Formats: sequence, C-alpha cells, structure tokens
Amino acid sequence: MPNKHNLKKSANTMSNNDRKPLISGNWKMHMNHFEAIQMVQKLFYDLPLPVYDRIDVSIHPPFTSLRSLQTVFEVDHMPIALGAQNCHNEDSGAFTGEISPLMLAKLNVAYVIVGHSERRQLLGETDRQVNAKVHAVLKHGMTPIVCVGETLEQRQAGSAATVVSTQITNSLKEVTAAQVSDLIIAYEPVWAIGTGKTATPADAQAMCAHIRSQMESKWGNTAAQSLRIQYGGSVKASNIAELMVKNDIDGTLVGGASLKVEDFAPIVNHFS
Repeated sequence: MPNKHNLKKSANTMSNNDRKPLISGNWKMHMNHFEAIQMVQKLFYDLPLPVYDRIDVSIHPPFTSLRSLQTVFEVDHMPIALGAQNCHNEDSGAFTGEISPLMLAKLNVAYVIVGHSERRQLLGETDRQVNAKVHAVLKHGMTPIVCVGETLEQRQAGSAATVVSTQITNSLKEVTAAQVSDLIIAYEPVWAIGTGKTATPADAQAMCAHIRSQMESKWGNTAAQSLRIQYGGSVKASNIAELMVKNDIDGTLVGGASLKVEDFAPIVNHFS
C-alpha cells in the first residue's frame, strides 16, 4: 500500500535525520519479468532486515514486471515499495500504449516517477503534462516522485536555479500544502544522468536547499521541511556517503547502479 510520511516537526529542529531516506531504483527499460523477480529476491537476501527500519526502498521496474514484483513482495513479505516509472493522467480512455494511475493503484504501487529528465528531453514532456500526472497520482493515493533538473547548457549559462524553480512552480500548480508535505522531489541534473558525471556533494546540496527554500516560499515552512528531496545522477556506492550527510538530501534516485545487486545493495547498506 502507499507509504505516507506525515512529519510535522518545527523547521528549527528538523533535518534530514528527521526525514526517513528514500532510496529508489529506476530500472528504466531493462529486465524482463523473470530477471526482475531474480533481482529482487537476491536483493532481499543480501540486505539485513533492520535496514528497512532506517530507510524506505522502492523499485521501479518496467510496466511488464509490476504485477510479478507485486506478487513477490506480498507473498515473501518484502518491505520494499513497488514503484512505477510513469503514468498517464487519465483513468481510462483511447490512449493506446498508455498506463493509467488507476491501473497502478490496483497493483499497490506506492510511488510513481513523473517528469523524469529522459521523458522531458527525449519525449518532449512538458511541465503542464507533469502537473496533470502529479494530480492523477495523488488522486489515487500514490506518491509522485517529481523530477526536476537543468541541462549542462542551462547550468553553464547560470540559469540552473531559475530553471528548477520554474519546473517546481509549473509542475505543482494547485497542489496543496498538505499534499506537498508527502511529496518526493528528485533533483537530477540532466548532465549527470547516465554520464558517469556527478554533481559534487556541495553542488547537490546547494540545489536541494534551493528547492526546499522555493517550496517554503510557496507552500509554507511545515510542508517544505516535511517533504523529501532525492538526488539523482550517477549515484553509486562510492559517493552515497558524501551525498547523504548533506542536510537537504533525503535519499537518491538510482539509475544504472540499481540494475545489479552487487551495485545497489551497497548503496542501501550504507544505512545499515
């Protein structure tokens, strides 16, 4: 079932130590359902149960593997949340090839990635479309992981903060403060996705702090301090520790390193 994290502490005392980290594995267009089952079984075997008391873990396989993983998670009592990589904003209709949020909710999907940079860059997805998907996901009791981030050209031009602020404003139109409190924002600099390049921990913290500041200015202190902000962009075991000590980084959206147990388990095990 969808996870809810209603943290209502004062901004003066709240830090990332108060926000339970979320480590999400985005498998993108990799692994069939047989491989997916084998992967999560190996992952569950390799991770000590106490780690799940300290963090939340979500796996976002291709749509073809969602039902298979739902069954494995429930039958084997795995404390791993099921996630989707995308959805349509309508519950049903003549949208060939699309998957509705209602369908995902029936599979007990907890988190849905919306506005991933690859969809924005490769498929032309707009902030308006992302906003419609955010509302659709919330409507069905799931938590959107809303992705924002700048390109290399935008960063070099000095407009990274403005780009991210605009994405936040447009992607979260008409979202309430109460809903914002339970949101996940994933900052993923486009230039660091799958390139092997990673924003320095200082750069990542600076942008995540900017995001939280923007959220506070629009939705208030409580909402801004309660929502969780992930960093995504070539995250791996060798840099997880220096990222997670930063005050405004509450987890990671992991791409390539989530496809193999030997790469993903050490990232999660950082919290054990």
